[in-house]
Amino acid sequence: MGQHNALDAQTTAARRGAPSWLALLGWVVLAVTAGAIGGIASRDAGVFYGSLSKPSWAPPGWLFGPVWSALYVLMGVAAWPVWRAQPATSAGRSSRRRGLALFVGQLGLNALWTWLFFAWREGAIAFGEIALLWLAVAITTWHFGRVRPVAAWCLAPYLGWVSFAMALTWAIWQRNPGQL
Repeated sequence: MGQHNALDAQTTAARRGAPSWLALLGWVVLAVTAGAIGGIASRDAGVFYGSLSKPSWAPPGWLFGPVWSALYVLMGVAAWPVWRAQPATSAGRSSRRRGLALFVGQLGLNALWTWLFFAWREGAIAFGEIALLWLAVAITTWHFGRVRPVAAWCLAPYLGWVSFAMALTWAIWQRNPGQL
């Protein structure tokens, strides 16, 4: 218990010492970096994605880059007010800590999905992993909402897109048993 209080005090001091915009930039850079790591796996995905049988509701491949870019920025923006928060209750402090830990974890899951689907072409594993990603994003959103509701609203489009991506992963995996 005392260790957590010391950590909270150090974090609070760090939040006060760093310019607010610098912290915001740091969270956005962290989120965008996760996207870039995933992007490495999808750099040649256009040909592969184009060769797959897709449902009629699948968006064109060119749409993914702009959508994900906007979502990564929103993710970083969402983490920032939670990081800056100084909840008065132990439940709020717990949600802040858990939310930020889950946030970082879901960034890793996000990057991993691209490798599983595009680079390693593991459809079943990619589907299971994106279901886990969805759960991590949903729980992160809940924790963020307990600390700063605006942060949860910033994650809402991301949760919606991951829901869509999960359905699309399932549909493409089922339609392409020899390729995924």
